[in-house]
Amino acid sequence: MTDGPLLVPKPKPRVNERVVLLILASVQFTSIVDFMVIMPLGPQLERTLGLTPARFGLIVSSYTFAAGGAGLVASMVVDRFARRPAFLVLYAGFLVGTLACGLAPSYATLLAARFLTGAFGGVLGGMAMAVIGDVFPEERRGRATGALMSAFALASVAGVPVGLTLGLRYGWNAPFLVLAALGLPILFVAARVLPRLDDHLHQGASEHPLERLWATFAHPNHLRAFALMVTLMFGSFAVVPFLSPYLVSNAGVAESRLPLVYILGGALTLVGAPLAGRMADRFGKLRVFRIVSPATAVLMVVVTNLPRVPLAVAVGVVAALMVSNAGRMVPAMAMITSSVEPRRRGGFLGANSAVQHIAAGLGASFAGLTLTKSAGGAIEHYPRVGLIGAGVTLFSLWLAGRLRPAEPDHETTFAASVAAAAEATADADEPRPAIEPFPREFLEIEAEGNLPRSTG
Repeated sequence: MTDGPLLVPKPKPRVNERVVLLILASVQFTSIVDFMVIMPLGPQLERTLGLTPARFGLIVSSYTFAAGGAGLVASMVVDRFARRPAFLVLYAGFLVGTLACGLAPSYATLLAARFLTGAFGGVLGGMAMAVIGDVFPEERRGRATGALMSAFALASVAGVPVGLTLGLRYGWNAPFLVLAALGLPILFVAARVLPRLDDHLHQGASEHPLERLWATFAHPNHLRAFALMVTLMFGSFAVVPFLSPYLVSNAGVAESRLPLVYILGGALTLVGAPLAGRMADRFGKLRVFRIVSPATAVLMVVVTNLPRVPLAVAVGVVAALMVSNAGRMVPAMAMITSSVEPRRRGGFLGANSAVQHIAAGLGASFAGLTLTKSAGGAIEHYPRVGLIGAGVTLFSLWLAGRLRPAEPDHETTFAASVAAAAEATADADEPRPAIEPFPREFLEIEAEGNLPRSTG
């Protein structure tokens, strides 16, 4: 027996998973619309700012280049901070960049604003996945990933068409000003409801940033995850960015009908992405990935070989490609998130975001260098691009099979054993208590071996 007060564990604040997911999806929605809406605004930007196609291409790619560089920097430092403040700083920086885009009076200022937006917005996706990895257990992570990726579908269905309409009616600045205004209340709500999520700070926080970067890129399982991400993004972005011009030039789809592709494809993805997440949790992420990916490869070949067809056929095939592409990304991202230890998850996913953006840029650049236009305006060599995209997609099946979940830490301290015992005796309907850290003197006694340690 010892004198002194008895340690009474404080109950750990309960995390409302649905609210967290809603906040993350809202942030994803605004960042995706910001990234996508610049492309259909190209003709208006060229007229208003006097841009050449080359300058407009640099405005689009500046976001990707900035996102890739920022992702590498984030991989070194992001795990030194709690998830909530890091997420809020990134989102605040993104909103400042978006507002700067809306206020930009010239090509040079717009280019700088896009670079700033990409530097913050490009890391947001990886940070959102880190939050999901910390909040949601493995058995529900696929479903949460699917729900988060529904933000992409909603951006396609509503965000981009509405943004384009605002741009045509009120000027190209309007979509960015509206997005900045929409994101401000989301930022305040996120600051109130997101949990701090700082458990990872007690594991490896003293590492030098360069050591952390080396650890991120030297780990064999991390390299397999990065390789998988490269195949996912390279295959997609070799085909998808050129769908609209191909449909107009080769498949006979009127330009005014193109929004139907985004609306139908986004609507199907809005249903299909959460369904893929539920199936991944129920039947296994790798199994679902292996079923959906071959279908994506087949659709890549079909859509890049479309002749002149009725509108319904063209829209249906492209929409099927969009939903199948999202359906393979959901289990893939869940597997990638699970492949890293929690203490390295933020930095890893920041690096993964950099790899993702760079691979997307490489895919689009490869396709752009391969495709040509005939004298009549038709796009040539798109079938070749489709075959290469399909081949890369099929190669991802082998890489996904080599990816392994992160090994759990089997060593259990006495404090962790007490916490496990408390959880085992708690009523199923009661909140799970969290054991407060033991006093330093107690931990020193345990470290000296005077208290038992068990191995699981």
